Amino acid sequence: MCPDPKRAWGARQKGDNVIRLQKFLSEAGLMSRRHAEEEIAAGRILINGRKAELGDKVDPQTDSVTYQGKKVVPPASARKVYLMLNKPVGYVTTLSDEKGRPCVSDLVKDAGVRVWPCGRLDMYSEGLLILTNDGELTNALTHPVHDAPKIYHVRVAGKVEQDTIRLLSSPMTLDDGYVTRPVKTEVVTLKEEYTVLRMELYEGRNRQIRQMCEQAGLKVLRLCRVAIGTLKLGNLAPGRWRHLTASQVQYLKSFEK
Repeated sequence: MCPDPKRAWGARQKGDNVIRLQKFLSEAGLMSRRHAEEEIAAGRILINGRKAELGDKVDPQTDSVTYQGKKVVPPASARKVYLMLNKPVGYVTTLSDEKGRPCVSDLVKDAGVRVWPCGRLDMYSEGLLILTNDGELTNALTHPVHDAPKIYHVRVAGKVEQDTIRLLSSPMTLDDGYVTRPVKTEVVTLKEEYTVLRMELYEGRNRQIRQMCEQAGLKVLRLCRVAIGTLKLGNLAPGRWRHLTASQVQYLKSFEK
């Protein structure tokens, strides 16, 4: 009886150099681990000519991994790139969009290497967005336990009272039933026609700030992320990007631990 080809292939995965396929793909600068799992499940990744499955491992030195008809470069030869982008309103935080909407990837085509966003800003939000081809860093920064504070400036209609500030600063229940951690909320600008709030989050639920403001009876006019931890947007113009400094990369990598 012929051996099952999957079992036979799996038996060759016991060398010292084998790593999980998701890790291989992320370290090669191709995609994040989460995205890799989706591509594997969809049957788009080949290992030595066969469709890969979740749980597969590879030896970067001996196995051939193919994605979209191209051989994946082993991790050791991948150049890591770290970018800060000032995302404008009107762009979706994805690499492609089935509806044909503008994507943040359109803004970094001249970076010279394929990168993807760490986290998200919704289409109508703007500000600081990190893009990289470092899958390990992406995994760390998007993990729920990482504690880099994200600072937002939120312009809302009308004059916000202190009772509303206290409400926004307290745990709130989102549409999906999730109870938020306390959000430090302060007034930056207070006028009769609008108020600018500074909101400091240690988590990033989908449309969290917009849901919180809606529950508090506030209409959001503008939402801009101005900082992630010690990384500040500064005077970077909308739609422009720059490379992170070595110290900024080192700061972000501290969240991998």
